[in-house]
Amino acid sequence: MKTLLIMRHAKSNWDDASLADFDRPLNDRGLRTAPFMGELMTSRDIRPDLVIGSPAKRAMQTALLVKDSAGLNCPIQFNERIYEASPLTLHGVVSELSDEYSSVLLVGHNPGMEGFIRYLTGRIEPMPTAALAVIELDAESWSDLTGETGRLTAIYRPKDEMKVSEIAL
Repeated sequence: MKTLLIMRHAKSNWDDASLADFDRPLNDRGLRTAPFMGELMTSRDIRPDLVIGSPAKRAMQTALLVKDSAGLNCPIQFNERIYEASPLTLHGVVSELSDEYSSVLLVGHNPGMEGFIRYLTGRIEPMPTAALAVIELDAESWSDLTGETGRLTAIYRPKDEMKVSEIAL
């Protein structure tokens, strides 16, 4: 059994119109929510063996902030194919992963993230910025991945989780 964690990058900054989409950084909210989601992962004992993300600046920042705030001691990779990827392209990226990893965090962009969740689980789930979906896959090898072989076991959306955290404080 493999576990795929799908995360959309945190909120990005649109202030500088001269920046290419690929180069847009996180805004202040994104710089707060990415570490919050890493801390949430720690509190829920979500510990991937690998983090793989889009090399776009906002996705890269998200992946690094999540990894650091979760205290993950795992490799991190960036794959150009994840930027603006379709669900089928994401399937290709994931199906090529080494089987030494049983749990992988994939950090990318919409609409690909939502489409990939639907492809894997048959479920339509909104993925606002920095949202995290946990999918258990009925596959012993990443190369065995096919459509609807996954089961969505949890979805964490920062806005909802931050409200719960405020109540707990």
